[in-house]
Amino acid sequence: MTFADRISTANELIWSIPLIALCLLAGLYFSLRTGFLQVRHIPDMLSQLRKGEKSEDGTSSFQSLMMSLAGRVGMGNIGGVATAIAFGGPGAVFWMWTSAFLGAATSFIECTLGQIYKEKDPDTGEYRGGPAYYFEKAYKHKARGLSLTYGILFAVVTILAMSFFLPGVQANGMASAIDSAWGVPTWVTAIGLVILLGFIVIGGVKRIANFAVIVVPAMALLYILIAVVVFFVNFTAIPEVFGLIFGSAFGVQPVFGAILGLAVKWGVQRGIYSNEAGQGTGPHAAAAAEVSHPAKQGFAQAFAVYIDTLFVCSATAFIIISTGMYNTFAGEVWPSDVIQEGSGGLSTDVEPGPGFVQQGLDSVFPGAGPSFIAIVLAFFVFTTIVAYYYMAETNLNYLTRKMTNRLAARAMQRALQALVLVSVAYGAVTTAGAAWGLGDIGVGSMAWLNIVGILFLQGPALKALKDYREQKKRGLDPQFDPRRLGIENATFWEDRVDGRLESGAGAERAEKQLDRD
Repeated sequence: MTFADRISTANELIWSIPLIALCLLAGLYFSLRTGFLQVRHIPDMLSQLRKGEKSEDGTSSFQSLMMSLAGRVGMGNIGGVATAIAFGGPGAVFWMWTSAFLGAATSFIECTLGQIYKEKDPDTGEYRGGPAYYFEKAYKHKARGLSLTYGILFAVVTILAMSFFLPGVQANGMASAIDSAWGVPTWVTAIGLVILLGFIVIGGVKRIANFAVIVVPAMALLYILIAVVVFFVNFTAIPEVFGLIFGSAFGVQPVFGAILGLAVKWGVQRGIYSNEAGQGTGPHAAAAAEVSHPAKQGFAQAFAVYIDTLFVCSATAFIIISTGMYNTFAGEVWPSDVIQEGSGGLSTDVEPGPGFVQQGLDSVFPGAGPSFIAIVLAFFVFTTIVAYYYMAETNLNYLTRKMTNRLAARAMQRALQALVLVSVAYGAVTTAGAAWGLGDIGVGSMAWLNIVGILFLQGPALKALKDYREQKKRGLDPQFDPRRLGIENATFWEDRVDGRLESGAGAERAEKQLDRD
């Protein structure tokens, strides 16, 4: 069995029906438990992004959202959507939407937990957190050995996923798009990307936040605006586009009936890859934010799922489907000639990925499509890989934070940086199939561990949501005291309320308001 065969086998095992069902059912369960907060609390989401706190030690909610989007908005929003349509048909888009809607509730739970159990890095003064932290702390007082082991396991898996499995997918898509647009060899793109990343990854979370807060909104808005232009140019195709999406999502059209299961599989799989709800990546950026109540950042991160899938991924899907520039490779079905008569479709030698979107745009803006997608994807990919490194570093910090030999810990950090850069270089020059296979293994492994974990640890997040709602009803700006809610081991917040933190926006205000309560 070749290495590629081993990757394919592992991928199929991880992304089997149980994981697809787990993602959807967990999202539905959390939606019901939270009273569909993804709809009910949209005003709170928007308000938090507009008014969020910040400090020297933590990022603002908006910066944290941008950091999170830097990891979410990437190759998955262009190449991921294309591969979902290629292997699951247009109906996969519907299931991407479904995973995003339900996943917003899952994202709230995981990101609120990330805030509750975050720590302050003694070396940098920055806030750190994520699944490894809340897995260890949530039941530390009841099952210390088990919780610590689970936290370590997640940290190790995340380091491998973020530094080895996932960066290659991003680099591969970027190199492929640039080669298609300008004929630049993939090895040249690999060298340039490695050099640029080298300057960023050693700058710490604040530099990542400052970089992301500028780049992410600009690239996402520009991409969506172009999609809007395509929307109006192909206005007459709108009924056919949505007819195909909804019809093939449930196998209504005979041409797609045979691949209904694949529509669900690829829609959910690529949906999670894109919006990362439940994967366990969002809590890392959420923990870095400065807020007076964990639920606030939970709302902000839930909104990130909407931005990623309902806006950016939908833009990609409309560009591809409305122009008819795609092929479906399941069961030898070629639907490009049923969407729009005379659209022409794609030649069979176009590999599923950015090429679908490049040719789709090129049919609307002749000569400009490939170049535009190459530029946008370059920004998408770069910010995503930077976010991947931050998450890998956060989990390495979790494993080494109690090491007395700081020189050894620093050496491990340098080794991590080197691994990310090697992964990027290899991913840029390897085949797309191998890159996606490795990436799917990384995403699926994290999703299994995190979703199962938060189903057991949901209690503190639900208590925080209830507390937030009660304080809002009383006309207060919600402030968090874990001890009042019976939440144990949230030491950062205990110190904050007791005034033991030297900095942190709102600490004094929180203490005074809690005294009044």
